[in-house]
Amino acid sequence: MLSPEEQLHILKSGADQIIPEDLLLKKLKEGRPLNVKLGVDPTAPDIHIGHAVPLRKLRQFQDLGHNVTLIIGDGTALIGDPSGRNSTRPQLTAEQIDANAQTYMKQAFKILDRDKTTLRHNRDWLMKLDLEGLLKLCSKFTVARILERDDFHNRFENNLPISVHEFLYPIMQAYDSVVVKADVELGGSDQLFNLLAGRELMEKMGMEPQVCLTLPLLEGLDGVRKMSKSYKNYIGVTDAPADMFGKVMSIPDSLMVRYFRLASSVPVDEVDKIEKGLADGTLDPNQTKRRLARNIVSIYHGEEAAKEAEEAFNRLFKDHAAPEKIPEFKADLTPNEDGKVYLAKIIQDAHFASSTGQARRLIDGGGVRINGQAVAPKTYNVDPDQLKGATLQVGKRHFIKLV
Repeated sequence: MLSPEEQLHILKSGADQIIPEDLLLKKLKEGRPLNVKLGVDPTAPDIHIGHAVPLRKLRQFQDLGHNVTLIIGDGTALIGDPSGRNSTRPQLTAEQIDANAQTYMKQAFKILDRDKTTLRHNRDWLMKLDLEGLLKLCSKFTVARILERDDFHNRFENNLPISVHEFLYPIMQAYDSVVVKADVELGGSDQLFNLLAGRELMEKMGMEPQVCLTLPLLEGLDGVRKMSKSYKNYIGVTDAPADMFGKVMSIPDSLMVRYFRLASSVPVDEVDKIEKGLADGTLDPNQTKRRLARNIVSIYHGEEAAKEAEEAFNRLFKDHAAPEKIPEFKADLTPNEDGKVYLAKIIQDAHFASSTGQARRLIDGGGVRINGQAVAPKTYNVDPDQLKGATLQVGKRHFIKLV
């Protein structure tokens, strides 16, 4: 059993804010398992390791012996979280939310201990609120208080529309904390207002208010912007092991410790040593990053897959050889009027470029190879016989066999 102070050291690792920190230490000193809550709205079917950051912190609470409640926000998702938005979210149907929730839970339990996780759906209590109950909840908050949140305030100041139902979101999330009697609620740094609303509502309803623990938004592969599918700088938890390993190896060295703290399962005291070793030069950055990549791949695919992914990485970047298993891609090799095939369109169709313009830039930069031979700059149209059954390489890590 770790002391309350030792537990706090672990829980603070990688955290953005703990509000209030002294209350968390007080609760830890009570010597009982705390009830720790994380709510997730299943608005998309797949998650990336940036989404998984709060799940990793939740797992730390589990490993320390605390009770974990994962709330599937199938009720709040009908509203749509306005956090960080400058417009109203499109409302999803109940069927879309249910389908996304199934996939989300499958991915989440690659991190959480299923046997130690209490799974709740907030539709179970939110949908039972009658008009009287809803009005009583809404009476606990003022419009001025709701407009304090940055996204609402900015939209109001810029005359951007705010739908009335969006005001209900932080209130509904706060009510989740009341229902499950949360001691601690986790969330991203963009969720701070919602978490504080939970503290406020619990206090107004005569309960000890929860502690709010926020986590930073993980930067993506570019090292600058937050990880997002929109920016194409993400590592998906369903990415193939070799792709996942290669993506981790591509992050800037300056982000290694941050990824160790937020995205790995390496113990906090070991991460502290890694941070010190990288700072004083006693640890090799390349070998340290390999350890990080192996760890992240093993979380989602297992240790054997992580070993094979590193071997595949070595073949590509040390031996300069193609991977053993190359996925097949059914390409449209219909020739145009000149009897050629537009190579840039194939690269776009294979999702190696977001547009044919980007594909042409990859070709001009020497980043495209056919059967190991670099495609000359400005060579956008290729003889179809050259492509039939060929191995197409885009960049350092993307290979397909054209069929």
